[in-house]
Amino acid sequence: MVFSKRDKKGPQGGTRLISSREILSLAAGEILSRFGTSAAGLTTEEAETRLKTYGPNEVAKEKRGSILIRFLAHFKSPLTIILIIAALVSGILGEPVDAIIILSIVLVSVILDFTQEYRAERAADELRKRVATTVTVFRDGIKQDIEVSKLVPGDLIALSAGDIVPADARVVSATDFFVDQSALTGESFPVEKTAEPLTDANGDISKWNNYLFMGTSVTNGAATAVVINTGSLTQYGEIVRKSAGRKPETEFERGLSRFGFLIMQVTFALVIFVFFINALFKHNVLESMLFAVALAVGLTPELLPMILSINLTRGAVAMSKKGVIVKRLASIQNFGSMDVLCADKTGTLTENRVTLIKHVDIEGSDSEKVFLYSLLNSRYQTGLRSPLDEAILKHEEVNTDHYQRIDEIPFDFTRKRLSVVVRENQETLLITKGAPEEIAKVISHYELGGKIYDLTNETRSKIDKEYRELSSQGFRVLSICYRKVEDGKLTYCVDDESDMIFLGFIAFMDPLKETAGESLELLREAGVKLKVLTGDNEIVTSKICQQLGFQVYRFHRGKRYENGRFVRTIEIEPMNIVRGSEIEDIDDNALARLVERADVFTRVTPAQKNRIINALRTNGHVVGFIGDGINDIPSMKVADVSISVANAVDIAKESADIILLRNDLRVIRDGIIEGRKTFGNTMKYIMMAISSNFGNMFSAAGASLFLPFLPMLPIQILLNNLLYSFAQLTLPTDNVDQVYVQQPQRLQVSFIRNFMVVFGPISSIFDFLTFFVLLFVLKASAPLFQTAWFLESLFTQTLVIFAIRTRKVPFYQSKPSKFLALNIAIILSLALVLPFTPVGKFFSFVVLPTNFFLILAAFIVGYLGLVELVKQSFYRRYAPAPGAVK
Repeated sequence: MVFSKRDKKGPQGGTRLISSREILSLAAGEILSRFGTSAAGLTTEEAETRLKTYGPNEVAKEKRGSILIRFLAHFKSPLTIILIIAALVSGILGEPVDAIIILSIVLVSVILDFTQEYRAERAADELRKRVATTVTVFRDGIKQDIEVSKLVPGDLIALSAGDIVPADARVVSATDFFVDQSALTGESFPVEKTAEPLTDANGDISKWNNYLFMGTSVTNGAATAVVINTGSLTQYGEIVRKSAGRKPETEFERGLSRFGFLIMQVTFALVIFVFFINALFKHNVLESMLFAVALAVGLTPELLPMILSINLTRGAVAMSKKGVIVKRLASIQNFGSMDVLCADKTGTLTENRVTLIKHVDIEGSDSEKVFLYSLLNSRYQTGLRSPLDEAILKHEEVNTDHYQRIDEIPFDFTRKRLSVVVRENQETLLITKGAPEEIAKVISHYELGGKIYDLTNETRSKIDKEYRELSSQGFRVLSICYRKVEDGKLTYCVDDESDMIFLGFIAFMDPLKETAGESLELLREAGVKLKVLTGDNEIVTSKICQQLGFQVYRFHRGKRYENGRFVRTIEIEPMNIVRGSEIEDIDDNALARLVERADVFTRVTPAQKNRIINALRTNGHVVGFIGDGINDIPSMKVADVSISVANAVDIAKESADIILLRNDLRVIRDGIIEGRKTFGNTMKYIMMAISSNFGNMFSAAGASLFLPFLPMLPIQILLNNLLYSFAQLTLPTDNVDQVYVQQPQRLQVSFIRNFMVVFGPISSIFDFLTFFVLLFVLKASAPLFQTAWFLESLFTQTLVIFAIRTRKVPFYQSKPSKFLALNIAIILSLALVLPFTPVGKFFSFVVLPTNFFLILAAFIVGYLGLVELVKQSFYRRYAPAPGAVK
């Protein structure tokens, strides 16, 4: 057995025999020799030895930790950590009820989040099916079936139509052998595979016409092949192995992290300030620490994890009703933020099936006779039908019972034609279908308008022009010709294919999905730009993209000499596209500029797709990726949100954040809208909580500097914050203004910080007015002061929800949901009666004088009015631009 000197260990501990590219140029006999095998295959003993050396033929799967580890991972966000620390400190300092409440909120939100994602994973697992379970292999000179996992390099395998290729293999013999490798390369049409050595083994993998890739499917013919690589050393395995790593942090996760750190900074500064001021000048250390901790908990939007979970779960439920499985809840938010959607054309925008589009004569006019004769040729041939034959037969149902089959001249790869002989009444016809360049060799006449003419050089040029015109539109083209033959003859041969009459062309294409155009128009209206990233060729892709309304350009790379060195340049030529080879050598900076201007990339490898997506993300975009093939897995891993479709390969479904069970791309737009609604309601909570809480805590901190008593007891602060938070629990049901769904949205910490700094002090203004009235008008004692401020604080910060939840002025132009309005009414009613009940005494509340309620009503009206005035100027100055990052 011959090994390469460059042997190296694979991820399974196996050794690579020889590089794939080296094997492409070897003759069949040499391949068998290099792999220590023969036409009889390996012996059982040798196969077992190699299995120990190379490991089982299995690819890496994404490692999922234990259920406990995955559950605990949901506690790692900065906000959750802040809440847990606050709860622990509260417990240590003698406030067990507060600690239990906070920990309960955290636990419920984490359970909701984990349960939804676990159910989604289980649903996705149900979708997975093995690529193949057994394979036909030659062992000990006997043809037998073995488990795919036991396949080893050097095994000789037999493949036929309908089989899934079980490993990377080199063809050693083939008969009419075609393979659909669109899942790996993105090519629309099945490709022919032969045993012929390649003269140039440096081209991209789509040109390896004697090499088979694991996971691709045989559509026609039969072949034997030598297994080259198995498991994770295959092209499929390498992609899966790379995808098994951790998914990069998405835009929404980055936004939450930045928000969490903002809360940490503000909380730390406020707590340290309040604690030292109170401990040094006012109160004892324990009481000051309790007050500072209460402020910290009050500043923290502790219900945010639960609000997020409820929001996302509602979104996931809404999407499931439309035939979508949401595997990662955060992906719904990423949907809302997405402003660029990358898609692999084949199977995503197109049907991934060959369809007969045209049957035309020499002048390009529709011809029923061209279709009829192509149908007769496909229907009456007896060999294995190609996908093109199947497309012809499915195109239109025509009764051909009055035709009698006489004979056929089978297809071969030398002449690339197939002929059938049929008889109708007393007329016998030889009908030939094949490659246009080969049909051109056997024709001497042509038919047009029912009349037959001699074929001239001018007419040949016309035929060739029509062929090139169809090809330039992205069609796969075959020619049809015929001639009458003598009656009574029973057998025919290749020599009979001569002096024939050219009839016309049949043209095939992988058609657009019916909903593709409408879907993309909806995306454009939603502010999402589409980028096509495909492994297919530029001719086919250009045609598809033009049908979708793309303004396609081509970018030429060049060099110029400048300042003593060569500088790469890019020149733009309208109405063309960018090929993968054109971006192979450009640096990341040049690519970052290129991806902003180009929307169509062809002949791109998985690595190039990754570079394009990373360049877009580096430029500040939130990137989604729709994929269905093996070659899409790495790109799905690096995108902010990955989407898989119903007919995707299993590993693509497993890698996706979103699975479209109905193969309708309009659902993507629905997902974007759901994401933006979810984002809108999440932002409402964040803005209201952070501004109101900051204002209240600022007021409390300020009051503690001049009051001889605490402005609100720690337990009252926590109750205030808890009631306020529960008033917002129904926010996920709230109606969302159009401003949130029209354009992509981001969680911008700078906007939140500005909102907090502007609107927080507004509430403090009315807090300090309340303090003034209580101290100098009502001459309030400590319990009266604390009770009155508790109510004023809760009422103002709760009712301001109606103003902050919308950008409209006045706010009543935007109607809240009934559940939100009812919930707020219940919470405020409960707070209003609490001082008059025995429970109020537990919180040290006292009964308030009647005139305070008149003052409270005036303050509420004034506060809401001032918020409305400031809101107008604030949004004019600070309104976040769609898709802004900061």
